[in-house]
Amino acid sequence: MANIKKGDLVQVITGKKQDKGGDRGKQGKVLDVLIEQNRVIVEGVNYVTKHNRVGQSQRGTKTGGIETMEAPIHISNVAVVDPSTKKPTRVGHRVEEQTKDGVKRTVRVRYAKTSGKDL
Repeated sequence: MANIKKGDLVQVITGKKQDKGGDRGKQGKVLDVLIEQNRVIVEGVNYVTKHNRVGQSQRGTKTGGIETMEAPIHISNVAVVDPSTKKPTRVGHRVEEQTKDGVKRTVRVRYAKTSGKDL
């Protein structure tokens, strides 16, 4: 089971610091998970400029030019943010029993581990 999923709030934990033009410390929502490449696309992180060839659409409007977009970042460089503390944390899985329509099922549930806290 994956630790990071689409829609999770994550924080960049490696790279240049924010004040030096980097992305370390930025938080954003996961837009897409690229499983084969072990990469994620995070909203507002790792912006790149892409040059598209200028063309024409069916109606005669110009297309192309320079646009900025988010590029993928390696999955090991981000950490899931704990919703209660708003800090990066590790993710664990536990097995719980849920009852739905009178039927008991065992389900694996993700939870934020208590990293850096006294137990």
